[in-house]
Amino acid sequence: MSATKLLARATPRLPATAPTALCASGARRGYASHGGSHYNEPSGYLFGEKPPAPGHRRVKEDWENIWMYGMFGTMGLAGVLLYYKPDTSIQTWAMNEAKARMEARGEKVEYKPS
Repeated sequence: MSATKLLARATPRLPATAPTALCASGARRGYASHGGSHYNEPSGYLFGEKPPAPGHRRVKEDWENIWMYGMFGTMGLAGVLLYYKPDTSIQTWAMNEAKARMEARGEKVEYKPS
């Protein structure tokens, strides 16, 4: 017999349908892909939170205020910065350059429609 056939006979095998395998210590361990659901089951409540009892307010978690002020404060700051952003377009530069050259030659820069 060849060495591969002898090795194949000597190697213990688990059935192909076994969801667990034997560790070196002989204990069984489960694979990560078997058993249980792979997502949070829907509970029917918004964000999975039960509504508070009548007369009680919802208690915010510590991170919620930081997230709200950080997110909307950053969006407000970005809006202000974009509003006051300097104009760096090529058209603006070309117009200013053309006006400067026309003034240097002594030509009229103002456009008067006829």
